[in-house]
Amino acid sequence: MFIPIQKSQNKVENYNRMVEALPYYINRKDPWYVTLANTSALIDYFLDTINWVGFYVWHHDRLYLGPFQGKPACTEIQLGRGVVGTSALQEKSLIVSDVSMFEGHISCDQETQSEIVLPIIVHGKLFAVLDIDSPKLNRFDTEDLQGLQKVLRVLIDNLS
Repeated sequence: MFIPIQKSQNKVENYNRMVEALPYYINRKDPWYVTLANTSALIDYFLDTINWVGFYVWHHDRLYLGPFQGKPACTEIQLGRGVVGTSALQEKSLIVSDVSMFEGHISCDQETQSEIVLPIIVHGKLFAVLDIDSPKLNRFDTEDLQGLQKVLRVLIDNLS
């Protein structure tokens, strides 16, 4: 059963609505790529001023492009390279207000100005990285980080 979803004008409220809606669109029995696909679609729907949202999935010794919403993207990222690879290496979330100031930034879309990246750790191991880009400088803040952390808790519970 799916529930109707409606955006709010309030960013925090939209994160709360995502957390409430996500369990209706993902299922523990589904393959991981189905779960990531619907999660990226839900985030894309609820967040304004973004131009890409998706996942890079850890496989062997690299991150590979997973389900996403947006323009075609880089297909693989080495650990420690760019914002995504750095987040994965450090297993730490990163908010980059201006990607041109991030040393080693990998530019898949010239329109991207800022980025937020969160590693997804399942059973103590890196599983994937959530990457969200914006064509606006300083788009992401601690409210986004906290809201996305709540969304990822629901996601991780369904990947376990």
